[in-house]
This record gives sequence, C-alpha cells and structure tokens, in this order.
Amino acid sequence: MTFRFLALSFFSFFAVTLLSAQTPFKFAQVTDTHVGGQTGADDLRRTVADLNQQKGIDFVILSGDVTEFGSDEELALAKQILDSLKLPLYIVPGNHDSNWSESGANSFRKVFGGETFFFEHKGYQFIGTTSGPNMRMSPGQIPRENLVWVDSVFEANADPSKPLISVNHYPLDSSLNNWFELIDRLQQRNVQLALCGHGHINKQYNWDDIPGVMARSNLRAKEDVGGYNIVTLTGDSVYFQVRKPNVGTENYWLKLPLRKVSFKSQYARPSYAVNTNTKAKLVWEYQDHGDIGAGISSDGKRIFTANTVGEVYALDLNTGQKIWSFKTGGKVYATPEVYKGVVVVGSTDHHIYGLDATTGAKKWAVKANKAVLGSASIANGKAYLGDSDGIFRCIQVSDGQVLWVFDEVKGYVSTKPTIADGKVIFGSWQNGFYALDQNTGAKVWDWSSGATNRMFSAAACYPVVANNRVFIVAPDRFMTALDLKTGQQVWREKKDDLKVRESMGLSPDGKLVFAKTMDGELIGVSVFKNNMSVDWKSKLDLPYELTPTAIYSNKKAVFVPSHSGLLSAVEPNSGEVLWQYKISNGMINPPLLLKDKIIASTMDGKIVMLQY
Repeated sequence: MTFRFLALSFFSFFAVTLLSAQTPFKFAQVTDTHVGGQTGADDLRRTVADLNQQKGIDFVILSGDVTEFGSDEELALAKQILDSLKLPLYIVPGNHDSNWSESGANSFRKVFGGETFFFEHKGYQFIGTTSGPNMRMSPGQIPRENLVWVDSVFEANADPSKPLISVNHYPLDSSLNNWFELIDRLQQRNVQLALCGHGHINKQYNWDDIPGVMARSNLRAKEDVGGYNIVTLTGDSVYFQVRKPNVGTENYWLKLPLRKVSFKSQYARPSYAVNTNTKAKLVWEYQDHGDIGAGISSDGKRIFTANTVGEVYALDLNTGQKIWSFKTGGKVYATPEVYKGVVVVGSTDHHIYGLDATTGAKKWAVKANKAVLGSASIANGKAYLGDSDGIFRCIQVSDGQVLWVFDEVKGYVSTKPTIADGKVIFGSWQNGFYALDQNTGAKVWDWSSGATNRMFSAAACYPVVANNRVFIVAPDRFMTALDLKTGQQVWREKKDDLKVRESMGLSPDGKLVFAKTMDGELIGVSVFKNNMSVDWKSKLDLPYELTPTAIYSNKKAVFVPSHSGLLSAVEPNSGEVLWQYKISNGMINPPLLLKDKIIASTMDGKIVMLQY
C-alpha cells in the first residue's frame, strides 16, 4: 500500500468524519411535563400529537419531572401517552419523579427501560444523567452509581474529540450538590453544550464555561397551550425555538456557537477548610460505590447500613472495613435495625428481610405488595414498619412472623415510627398521620392537617414525643403539637421568620423540641406551653437548608445535619457551636451516636467515624 493511498484514505476518512459531525439536524427538548398535575397529561398528549406531525425532527429528549409525584399510576399514564410518539425518545427522571417516589425511584427505570442514556447521532454524542434527589428532600444529586456509569461510558467511547451534549434535569450548578463531579468529567471531553429543565423557563447559563440552556416547561401554566423547544444544530451553531402545539413555531430565542470549549485550570469547588481546625477527629472513613439514603445501627461490634445499589452491609465498628454484604433486588433507603443478632431492613424489591448480623445470611423474608421504604423501630423483639402498599406491619424479629397488620394507611410510608405510651406513631405521604396500638395494630387515633397537596404531608419527620404530646413538622413549615392520648390538636403554628422543616429532635433534658429552619437556624420550642414558644436559639448559622434528617443529641452536644455534608455540634445549654466537620457535599443521613464518637453518612456514599 503506497504512502499516497494511505494519505488519501486518511484524508477521506477525516473529511467524512468532519462532515458527519457537521450534518445539520433537529431534535425536540420536552421537559417538566408533570403528568398527574392539573394539566400535565393533557399538555403532554397535545405535544406528542404535535411532534408526530412535525417534519425533520430526528428524536425527542425528555429532561425530567415527567410526573408530578413519581407514583406508579402517574408513570404508567405518562408511558401510555409517550407510547404514541413516533420519534425516538431519550428520557431521564427529575426530582418530582424520584423525591416522592412510592417505588423508591425503581419504577421509572422499569417503565422507561433506564434512568440514563448515551447515544451518538450524526457525529454528536449525547449523555443523560439522573438528578435526584432520591427519596430525601435536598438539593439535587447525581447518584454515585450514575457517575460510575459515566466513567464506564467514557472509557468505552475513548475518543474525547467527539462533540458531546450533556442532559440533566437540574442545572449544573450548586442547586445540584455534586455538580462539579459531572462537570469535571465533561471537561475531559469535547463538551459543547449542556441542557436542563427544572426551572420551567427558557434561560441561558454558563456552567464552569460550559454553555448551558434551561428549557421551558411543557405545561400551559397561564396560557392556553404548553410548549417545547426545537433545537437545531447546523455544525457551527445551535438554535432554540419554542414550538406551541397546534399554534406555531416562534423565531429562535437563543443562538449559540458550537465549538470546543477552552477551560481554565480551576473553578470554585466546595471547601473543606473547616476540617483543618476542628475538635472532631476522623477515626476512619468509607466510600461506597452507590448512594446512601439510609441511617446506621450497631450491635457494638459492627455497624449496619445500606445503599441504592440494593446492598445491605456491615462494617467493622472500629476500622470501617467491610465484613459482609447482602444484595437485594432494589434500592434500599430504610435504615437497617439490629436486635439480638438479627438485622431487619426493608428493600424496594417488595421485601422485608431478617439477616444474620454476623454473616449477612438471610434468616427470613416477608413479602410486601410494593416497595418497603420505611425504617423499622424495634421494641420487645418486635419490628414496626410501613411500606408503599398501604399496610403497616408488626413483625417478630426472631423468625419473621407477622404478628399484626394495619391496612388503612393512605399513601406510602418512608419514615421511622416513634413508639411511646403503647402506641406506634408515624405519618404517610398522603396527609395521613396515625397512632396504632402497639400490641394489636388497632387504630387509636389519626390526624390530618386538612392539606390537599400530598407534598405537605408530615411524612418525612421522625415524630418527637414529650410531655404527653406528639410534635411534628411538615414541608408546609407548620409545627404541630398533638395530644398523645387522643390525637387532638393542641396547637399548630407557622412563623414566617422561622421556616421550620422536618429536621427535628428532642433536647437531652426533654424540655425542648429542636427544629432546624430553612435559613439554617437551630431553635428550641417548649414542650410545655400551649403555643409555638421559641425558648432557645443556638448560635448556629447555616446557609439555606432543606435536609429532613432527624436531630440527635446527648448531654455533650446537639448534632445538626445539613444538606451539604456539614455536621455541626452545638452545646445544648448555651447554643454555642462546639465544632463542625464537612464529610462531603451530600446530604447527611441519620447518624449513630456512641459514647464519645459519632458515625455519619452522606447521600453520596461517604461514611465517617468522628471522635469528639
């Protein structure tokens, strides 16, 4: 083979490749359809019918918040509507699909065949990732297992010169707890554009020099019809036009160049400077390969937790080394609880398991009809927990025998019940709140705030009991005190200057209910007074806060979680901040308090033991 032939062959290949990368084409970006909301289904039907009439559109990207509440019923309806689409569809979930998911964020990938995508089209690569947050209110977060998947995709598609377009429901900024982990990966490729939804408006961004574009919601809002974006790539430019179904296509509202981006050497990243001068000493740390949405328990030798890969596992209490792992068939968000050598944990694979605490071997399993998201509370050898099938169960820990069931739960349960005064007390995600007889499962009383929006349910907080009262907080920022015996409302208040959320706990002396506000304050509300009397405030001043994780305390400190991985220890009397430690940039899960140590995990899979 002559040099001239080789040169011509190389030139021909290069020309074809270049031409392919510059072949003009169009696709549609539909986002924030919110099927299950007031007009979501009708607006999506109109858009699908309109897309089927369009000429020259190659495929459709649906960039999250497909449903309003992530329920199986809403996902089935969305799939039914989208099945009539005649164009290829690439889809990722948004926070509405995962944060309130009765299936534990499993049904989306079952219904649509996955929760990520990667494909090539006319010289361009497209990659779509999940944004979370999964089952826990916090800023968005790309799951750890998604990032592992991205690494594998880039390794399998080794040519970094191909132009790449990234798709995520959230913007690639600090509204996504780990935005930098995806951006750092994208910057190693020829990323030319990043697309998102979430904000319901058309807007241009710059994400660490990656051109970013947010697209409008498909919902009609206050207009007669909704709409979507038609995206046209011409080789050197990209155009965005709003298409209103059955009305018309507007002139382009944005034109951007398509080119290789030049990146700086450094960009703003989360700071861990607080750890250089803290009284908390790191004993050990462990990094999971998946997300962690569960808390931690211990038998004195081992600690037990679980991840969203579906694994329940044990680490050595003193070293953090993994001892055993048990794989379930779905993501696990429930905290594994241990009693006399048996670990009790529910999985989204529709089972409640009893595992041998020493080996991880399965001792028994109880079948549920849907995902089991609730964590168990154990008392007198009995485990009490709820799931997504409207049933709350009492199970004998030793052998898995179901002792009683209560089958009148509205919505699904994702919390951990509180046991007090012979009652099992918990909330559900359809504005249900219940007190059941601990021995029989009979309903003693129930309570409802009267809210019609199920997102305002008192279903994420761990109910606090003190002074014969039950204290709860819901996303509507009301704190409520109920009579422990009767369920009658003692008081219910909302303070606009103190936006309390579900992160709450009891003071060591039992006189105050601690609550964290969305402005990052820690307050103490009297358990005795007949109103929301704020009798104590700490000196803690966190940024904007959302995490619903419970607050734990002992005589030494009040331990305050955050949604950005910062654990704070506050003196219970003076309210002074004793120390802070930044674990990661992910939401902190319910920690485990030991004598002079604390073990805490974050949603992005980091576990640490701290001595203080």
